[in-house]
Amino acid sequence: MTSPRPALLTDHYELTMVNAALKDGTADRRCVFEVFARRLPAGRRYGVVAGTGRLVEALRDFRFDEAEIRFLRDTGVVDDQTAAWLTGYRFTGDISGYAEGELYFPGSPILTVTGTFAECVLLETLVLSVLNHDCAIAAAAARMVTAARGRTVIEMGSRRTHEDAAVAAARASYLAGFAFTSNLAAGQRYGIPTAGTAAHAFTLVHDDEPAAFASQVAALGKNTTLLVDTYDISQGIRNAIAVAGSDLRAIRIDSGDLSVLAQQSRELLDSLGATETKIIVSGDLDEYAIAALAAEPVDMYGAGTAVVTGSGAPTAGLVYKLVEVDGRPVVKRSENKATIGGRKTAVRRHKPTGTATEEVVVTRGTPEPMNGDRALQRPYVRGGAPVDDLPTLAESREHLRHCLISIPWEGLKLSAGDPAIPLTVVPAPSL
Repeated sequence: MTSPRPALLTDHYELTMVNAALKDGTADRRCVFEVFARRLPAGRRYGVVAGTGRLVEALRDFRFDEAEIRFLRDTGVVDDQTAAWLTGYRFTGDISGYAEGELYFPGSPILTVTGTFAECVLLETLVLSVLNHDCAIAAAAARMVTAARGRTVIEMGSRRTHEDAAVAAARASYLAGFAFTSNLAAGQRYGIPTAGTAAHAFTLVHDDEPAAFASQVAALGKNTTLLVDTYDISQGIRNAIAVAGSDLRAIRIDSGDLSVLAQQSRELLDSLGATETKIIVSGDLDEYAIAALAAEPVDMYGAGTAVVTGSGAPTAGLVYKLVEVDGRPVVKRSENKATIGGRKTAVRRHKPTGTATEEVVVTRGTPEPMNGDRALQRPYVRGGAPVDDLPTLAESREHLRHCLISIPWEGLKLSAGDPAIPLTVVPAPSL
């Protein structure tokens, strides 16, 4: 069974809204939709923008073919008028937003979609599906990278999530600073370095542990990682060094009390002359577990389930809201879900030292310029076509690194607290 095309990765009510809007004449009204978060997940002090590049890619294929339109017509989702309109559907509007790798906070207008009501409302579910997933993964991964304090982190969560989500998660975690992924599709599609050696099954299929290690070293050389905890870890380390020699690249520990085992393993490796052999640990690691190992002799971390599920926050909680119609601000006033009308412009303010102090969001205008301001929004799509100078994944990764350096150190804490910097919304006088 093949995966559905982007046009059907949507909700039923997007099409029924278009159906009704075409009938009542509102389909062609010029509209502005914005994506933002009302709040950050519990315990988080910042969010990370990720997935915009994937969204632009998906937009290229957001079309309805004959089979899809027939399905929508036969199931009564749309009528003949809407079916005919969908036949020629192309998004012709504009999209701008925060750069991938940018930090965001509650109220940050991270994406702005402009066009007719009908063409923009059709994108709601696709936009939120991509950004809610990728932003959640990137934020969790960024926290893990911070907790690792410069040590290498490897993404290895493919088997803990949907097969397509695994590729997206690998991309988002690499953007956030992970060094490798185990996912080969992500390596092929996005150029992310891949890594992996062997699982416990490889050891178990051999008659004994030394035979398994000898086979792996024969195939991959000494610049490999031997998994030493299938049986007894201490004996596993002795077997690994006996087979590979003291210049073995690394051992991996995947279970047990990693703090204690890392200390004991380092001592044993050193006593065997393997002073340069690295220690890699894995096994349900999240940012808190990584932080707890900061003082231990661990060289690399492998993160799986926690990273691909957002480490307890699998969605970023982003919403896609209409804020302007035909140049007129519109406001949703629902309790606990109110919006601020009008297209918004955002800048981040910094001290002369480069430390971020505040994010300023202005409705229907631009912030009064100050020294140290950095504009946060950039174009992604103009007239339905992607712009030419979209940042590469490597550039987005570097951008996030600089953003994390710029926020006050309190904003990097893993404990609950206020957002790393305050966000101030300056409404238009008429609002």
